[in-house]
This record gives sequence, structure tokens and C-alpha cells, in this order.
Amino acid sequence: MPSALPLGDPAPADGLLPAGAADGAAGRPFSVYVHIPFCTVRCGYCDFNTYTAQELGHGSSRESYADAVARELRFGAGALLASGVPARPAGTVFFGGGTPTLLPSADLARVLDTVRSAWGLAAGAEVTTEANPDSVTPDSLAELARAGFTRVSFGMQSAVPHVLRTLDRTHRPERVGQAVGWARDAGLDVSVDLIYGTPGESLADWRASLEAALSYDPDHVSAYALIIEEGTKLAARIRRGEVPDIDDDDHADKYLMADELLGAAGYEWYEVSNWSRGESSRCRHNLAYWQGADWWGAGPGAHSHVGGLRWWNVKHPAAYQQRIDAGVSPAAGRESPDDDARYLERTMLLTRIREGFGIAGLRDEGRRAVAGLIADGLVDGTAAVRGRVVPTLQGRLMADAVVRRLLDF
Repeated sequence: MPSALPLGDPAPADGLLPAGAADGAAGRPFSVYVHIPFCTVRCGYCDFNTYTAQELGHGSSRESYADAVARELRFGAGALLASGVPARPAGTVFFGGGTPTLLPSADLARVLDTVRSAWGLAAGAEVTTEANPDSVTPDSLAELARAGFTRVSFGMQSAVPHVLRTLDRTHRPERVGQAVGWARDAGLDVSVDLIYGTPGESLADWRASLEAALSYDPDHVSAYALIIEEGTKLAARIRRGEVPDIDDDDHADKYLMADELLGAAGYEWYEVSNWSRGESSRCRHNLAYWQGADWWGAGPGAHSHVGGLRWWNVKHPAAYQQRIDAGVSPAAGRESPDDDARYLERTMLLTRIREGFGIAGLRDEGRRAVAGLIADGLVDGTAAVRGRVVPTLQGRLMADAVVRRLLDF
């Protein structure tokens, strides 16, 4: 089942932000996230807020979903203006899920048009949709490109059939190359997402997946370590002994292999789990999250952030549709983290990216820890001389330990 929403304060039905959330907004970037919660099947490792047709129940449907999200986007634009937040064009828009491309391309285009009319798109805006390789066609991708999408991120995960079966992925390995070719023909930039550390995946399997991904010549590659979430089918299979548990040493070996092969092919890391063909191919939307930009998140379970205020929508599509039909905010709760919580989050996020964390922004305990981290080979000494905490390759492997030491945990 999808993970639970956080606790928080009640969110007002009118969606208005408290005084102070608008301060400095004109100087902050703005993005939009659109959550599409539909999947054909639930993958065994997934605890995202997604639903198959059988799980949806009454009160929501794919057919009415684009209209509901468009209504939330218009509501959001009005609520921000009424809260004193100046209108800013979206620099990035990201359709995630779930499988956004289970909706007709015309529906996705209509939602993007609503973003345009509600906030506008900045010049050169990055507009991404996630997609499963078996959920697109040449025509659907061409229609998305005509609508203004610039980028597609394919959930490849693996090129090895038995690994895909363990993950409950439905596409055939050869479909990925096909889908990438169609996206290229449509003029879209391409990212592929990989998962390493699946139970039963050997180092040779992982190398085969990396080499297959590189053969498609994507602009961007994400490689994530598999995390076993409680409540998922894969967690239950591991508990019953049907498949082996994940192994930290195996994860480390596979991360090192990914960095080696991707680096040799001309990709540079810019975040611990992400590599790109130069700065222009980085995912600007994810960078907006890591760097603390403002964003509106639309759809069930979507999270938003403006000026330090965070809020999140009700989870189930039926409850979401009910709020939208009533003309009230779909937010279930919100919070304004205190200075300590914001510092913790900023340290966790900025020490994962290539630009790093400015040493001047660290608290005393963090500044004192830098020399030891350099001595232990976890932080780049040259970058530190320039005033930035940037993890080395070993530091990326031990990112959590670097953060704990900077925070003196």
C-alpha cells in the first residue's frame, strides 16, 4: 500500500497561505509538479501513491482526472495571488506518477495548457513526463512534443528479464530502445531510470543493464539503489524467504560500477543518483527541489512548497475528486518547519549535489567537521578550499554518514 501522509496542521479550505510565505517570492524560482496516480499493475517494490483500475473504486476515474487536476491548478493560481504571492512563470513542469502516459496525450497536453494559462511558462521551460516504455507510441510522443513537452523519463529499471520479473515490471527489455528512438524522432530529450540491487541481480546483470542503457545514448541517467519498503509485495517475499534480502556491500559495488561506466561514456554525476551529458542535460526540476525552490504540486498525495511552508493533498483519488468538486483546497495538512528542521533538510540535500554546500552556511559543528571529512576521503579538499562541501566518490557512497558528521549527530 502507498506510504502514509505526514502529520501536520489542518490546511484551510480556501488554500490561502499564512503571512510571511510570500516574502521574497519574486526572487525564487517556481515549478509545477503534476501527479498522475494510475498504473497498469502495482510493482512489487513500489509504495508510491498509485492505483490500478481495481484499486480505484468509485468516485474517481482516469477519464475525469485531467479536468480535476486542471481545476486544482486554476484554484492554486488564485490562492497564491490572494495570498500575496506574485505570479511567476513556471521554469519547470514535471508529470510524475504512477504512469502519466496511461492518460491520453491530449489530456496531458490539456493539463500543460492549464499551467500556461494559470502561471505561464518561462522561456526555455523544461517540461518532463515520466513514462513506462510500453505506455507510449510514436504518435503519442509526437503529440506531447507538439504540446510543449521537452523531455521524457523512461522507467527502464533493468535490461535483464529475470530482474524485471522480480520487480514486476511489465515491459520487454527491447521495448526501451524502441521507445527512446520514438522520443528522439519526436524531438524530445531522454532520460532513463535504472534500479540496482534487486534480489537475485548479479554484478553481470547490472553491467548488462548499464551497457544497454548507454547503447540508447540518453541525455540523462538516474540510478537508484533499491529500497525495500514495508507493506510492499517485495518486502513480504523477502520476509517469507522467497527471494534474498538486499545487501549494502552489493549496493556499493553496483554504484561504483555505475559511476565508472557512466563516467567513461561521458556522463558526469551532478547528484548522488543522477548523471547527465553536461550541465544542460541535468533535470532542472529535481534541482529545483534540492535547492529549495517554490513549487505547486497538483493531484492526490502531491506535496507543495512556497516560502518554507509545505502542504500535501489528500491521498486517494476519490477523496481528491470530492474536494475538487466542492471547490475547496485538496490539501490534507501543512507545516512550517522551524530553523533547525530547515537546516537539517538543506544540509541533507545540498551535500548530495555537485555544487555542494557553502561552508559559510554551516553551523559551528559542521565547519569543525569539514577537516576530518577531508582527511577521511569523504569530502573534496580542493572544493573545500573554494568554500564548498562536495562529496568525493567515497563520500557519495557514505552520504548519510557525511550528513551526520556535519550535523554532529
